[in-house]
Amino acid sequence: MSLALLRGQRLLRPPLPPREKRGHRWWQRLPVQGVMKVVIALGGIIPEFFYPPGVNRMKIVDWENPQRPFIFYNNWDHVTIYGFFMLSGVVDIVSQACQAWQNVKLERAAEALAFCVLTLLMAAHLENKDTLEIRVHVLFVVPTFLVSLVLVIEVWVPDQPTLWVLKGWLGLVLSCWMLQLSVLMYVPLSGQPWKAENPGDLAFLTIFFCWYLALGAAVLAAIYGLCSLWHHRFSSWRETPGAKYQPCPRGYSNEELEKLGTEAMLQDGGV
Repeated sequence: MSLALLRGQRLLRPPLPPREKRGHRWWQRLPVQGVMKVVIALGGIIPEFFYPPGVNRMKIVDWENPQRPFIFYNNWDHVTIYGFFMLSGVVDIVSQACQAWQNVKLERAAEALAFCVLTLLMAAHLENKDTLEIRVHVLFVVPTFLVSLVLVIEVWVPDQPTLWVLKGWLGLVLSCWMLQLSVLMYVPLSGQPWKAENPGDLAFLTIFFCWYLALGAAVLAAIYGLCSLWHHRFSSWRETPGAKYQPCPRGYSNEELEKLGTEAMLQDGGV
């Protein structure tokens, strides 16, 4: 994103060439990002059903109970989230490896759908939670909803640099807060668990979220600064001597002027 902004690109990622120009072997056409979505989603789905070994949570209804209650709803909640991200990866693979032309709008729509489902299910995940867990999940839903909104806008209004920056910042905040939710919340570094009845824990939870907002902006600014230094240094190395505009001296004949014009055109083409 930083390099695209520095170069003044109109597209964050240039579209792929036609399928016949991407390579003859099928694995050369597979998108790395799409494959990673599928593999990571499967890595989340399988433990939800079968970890620890010997456990099977694929049942939805307890048929042995006369009331037929639904069971393992938390696991099915997570599996549904992983499933939609896996669907987004499958759409990427089909669009980039199987179709003659890449369908960028379809890929964006599938990714936006996955984040919308994540927002909806995480909002429903608040039920039967204590005050502390509700606060953590609400603070997780906020950036998730904003990322979903940006992705939906990009489906209809693509290639907007402002949306690139906003999506990158919110993505950093979302991923950092996921670490807070899944690790620091349940396995704190201090060894002392967070307490829902402690007002200080609730207050600092929101304070930490605001710090994550600032941390995401600082990381973005640092990456942009490093990329800016690299971009300007690399551009200075590639600068062709004598390629800049020079006034044409007087006293040359028409043949000499034509020769100078031809050399200038060749220099411009090399640059």
